[in-house]
Amino acid sequence: MPSHLPQPFGAVVLTISDSRTRGEQQDTSGPAVAASLQAAGFTVEGPHLVPDEQPQIEAALRNNAAHAALVVTTGGTGIAPRDVTPEATRAVCTRILDGFAERMRAAGARCTPLAALSRAISGTCGRTLIVNLPGSPEGAVTSLEAVLDLIPHALVLLSGADPHTASVGAPHRP
Repeated sequence: MPSHLPQPFGAVVLTISDSRTRGEQQDTSGPAVAASLQAAGFTVEGPHLVPDEQPQIEAALRNNAAHAALVVTTGGTGIAPRDVTPEATRAVCTRILDGFAERMRAAGARCTPLAALSRAISGTCGRTLIVNLPGSPEGAVTSLEAVLDLIPHALVLLSGADPHTASVGAPHRP
């Protein structure tokens, strides 16, 4: 992916975490993801904190998909009882992109065998791409970097533009 997009895509970062929402822990994953997206040329809103409650996660995904080309979540993708980000994402998406999850877990596995426990998924909600990332800053950035080169092309396809004639950053949502 180019280090700077000609016209930046709009992205929203959501940190899914009870402890961070309650102020018990500092959010380090959301800012790390936002910084990576900004460095890649995206305009970024957030991170916004959302508790580990499936209805609230679904509402945040839908609300942000209404105005952003890309919604990225960090957290809630493991196997703990309150990890429900994948379920919320699946509930709002019409299409699941299995290849994104495969690439993210493969990249994570090069760093830790625990990457196999990630249930992160990605999919489309209307013309918006939603990408789940793990909750650790390192895991989130590693997973994002694994798919970052695919995101602009996916966003061009979702915009309805001809991917063969559209410039990488042409579709932009304010």
